[in-house]
Amino acid sequence: MIDIRKAASIFSQDAGWLESRHHFSFGSYYEEDNRFFGPLCVFNHDIIAGNRGFGAHPHREMEIVSVVLRGELQHEDSSGHKAVTAFGGIQRMSAGTGIIHSEINPGDEPVELMQIWFIPANSRLEPSYETSHYDPEALYGGWLPVVTPTGGAHAAAIHQDVTIYLAKLHAGTETAFEAEAGRLQYLYMMDGTAKLNGEHELEQGDTVRLTSETAIRLEANENVSAGANGIVFALLIDMTAEPQGGDIG
Repeated sequence: MIDIRKAASIFSQDAGWLESRHHFSFGSYYEEDNRFFGPLCVFNHDIIAGNRGFGAHPHREMEIVSVVLRGELQHEDSSGHKAVTAFGGIQRMSAGTGIIHSEINPGDEPVELMQIWFIPANSRLEPSYETSHYDPEALYGGWLPVVTPTGGAHAAAIHQDVTIYLAKLHAGTETAFEAEAGRLQYLYMMDGTAKLNGEHELEQGDTVRLTSETAIRLEANENVSAGANGIVFALLIDMTAEPQGGDIG
């Protein structure tokens, strides 16, 4: 099944210092039937103004991934970790039994990022944090894994059966993903316009929830002027379909 949700239907809010789009129930936005998609429970596209951010606050029992698209994001937590991440970097924090952290834009220019949360496969984990880095030019070679269950030299490790991929496409080119039967995929169009599986037109900001699909083909339209420099930029999450539940921390 292919469930396309257009950009205009996604909840958005502007607090002045923070522009945010919530793909799932989060904060003041709540829909009972839009809380989870497999282990995925938060998918926020945030733009944070310069020298602003989220001050110290607690989390527990959650895998939190930050994908920075532009600008810089500074992380600091109660376990003693501190790092600044820019485009080409991924942050992964396992809140586990409990951690306090802050996410601040340390620069004068806005920082744009995806905040993606998953329920972990196991509870009572020891809190942990890492920053990984990938080569942005490698995004043009197809779906590049940047978060995986095992991690690696250029991918962060996550405590769940989840892999996050990024890809960039020039006009008229395509990339394919072969999924295992029974798994779920979540596709997000970060920039540009493309066609999914030869028939579904997607635009910037659209999302797709895929269930029991084994072939996923994304083709950049010949005219992708809506994208930066004529480029399609997309994110794909492949994950377990095992039932999830519990409180979001």
